[in-house]
Amino acid sequence: MKHILLSLACAALLAAPAAAQAADCFADYKAKKDDPLRLHYGVAQVSACDQGTAQAELRNRLAASGWTLLQIMSVFGPDGLDQRKDSAGQYFLRF
Repeated sequence: MKHILLSLACAALLAAPAAAQAADCFADYKAKKDDPLRLHYGVAQVSACDQGTAQAELRNRLAASGWTLLQIMSVFGPDGLDQRKDSAGQYFLRF
C-alpha cells in the first residue's frame, strides 16, 4: 500500500510542472471574417506550447464567434506577452 501511495505522489509531483507549463502557453494568430471582410491579429492562451494544439483550439474558439483562423504565427511563453499586447489591441487574450 505504501508503494502505491508513493508512486501516486511521485506521479503528481512530476505532472505538476507540465500542468504549470501548459497554463503558461500562448499563441499569436491571424483571423478573418467575411461580408464585409475583416481581419485581426490576436493573442490567446492555449493549453499546450504546440502549434498543432494551438491551431485546433483557436480554430474552434474563433469559429464560435464567426471568425476563421488564417494562421498561427507562433507559440510562446509569458515572456512574449508584453511585446505583443499593443499589436493585438482588443484581441489580446480575447479568445
